[in-house]
Amino acid sequence: MSNLLYVTWNVDPILIHIGDGGIRWYGLLWAIGLYLCYLVQAWMYKHERCPEDWADKIFVWMTLGVIIGARLGHCWFYEWHLTNDPIQIFGWTFNYRNPYIEHPFELLKIWEGGLSSHGGGIGLAIAAWLLNKKHFSKRPEYQTSMIWILDRLCIGVCITATLIRLGNLMNSEIYGGPTDLPWGFIFVRDGQTVPCHPTQIYEMIYCLVAMAVTWPLYWFTNARRREGLLIGIFFIIVFVTRFGLEFIKNDQELFEAGHVLNMGQWLSIPFIIVGIWLVIRSFRRPMLPDTTQFELPKEAKKK
Repeated sequence: MSNLLYVTWNVDPILIHIGDGGIRWYGLLWAIGLYLCYLVQAWMYKHERCPEDWADKIFVWMTLGVIIGARLGHCWFYEWHLTNDPIQIFGWTFNYRNPYIEHPFELLKIWEGGLSSHGGGIGLAIAAWLLNKKHFSKRPEYQTSMIWILDRLCIGVCITATLIRLGNLMNSEIYGGPTDLPWGFIFVRDGQTVPCHPTQIYEMIYCLVAMAVTWPLYWFTNARRREGLLIGIFFIIVFVTRFGLEFIKNDQELFEAGHVLNMGQWLSIPFIIVGIWLVIRSFRRPMLPDTTQFELPKEAKKK
């Protein structure tokens, strides 16, 4: 590799050492990302004159949804390992085994790593559906739905996802193959000796691009009144780019080796299809009421 321009990356993933552990950059950036997402949601809900407690409710439900979904998604999608002791079920031979099926309590050990962005997206959708059914739909004048919630949530998620990928960079994980481009990174702590694609940074960029598109659409156009438009655009930008980047990323697990498409790409395809469908659907349906013109709730008028 003739190009001598590269970055030697040897950052300690632990920000503050406490005994044998400490506060890791990854966990801290996750927390900051969730909090910033909450602030964006609170700002948007206030702008649309929603009940004051809605932002707090969405923070709790979405935090649980994304963490549980991301954990279950990783353990189900990525933790299949070739075994020397295949099992027989109804005449079918399975050469791969998943330790989390045999030891489900291991799912709780989030601190050992293992979170999936696709699983987090599924968890957010389920949490949004439950939240709307339990709380938001009780105010029918807002015409809320799972999609209505996700339209507003996706802007804050761009910030959270950007910080999570920064956390991956601090952990020296989930990077690409060798490159001679001048911005290649040598991930010393992961045993690398040649520059590799810093795909964590590439993914940070497409998250910021998604925000740069959806943010002005929400604030300066009627896009927020077209149910599904914002989340559809978000899905298309994020998962089309993610699909492409997977071609230069290293496989996360051994079972992906030699496949035409890896797990990340297979999981991105449904999100891309749903995104396109949501955008088309948003223009075929009547626009929702402009809630920014609603009268403030009585409790807000008193303040």
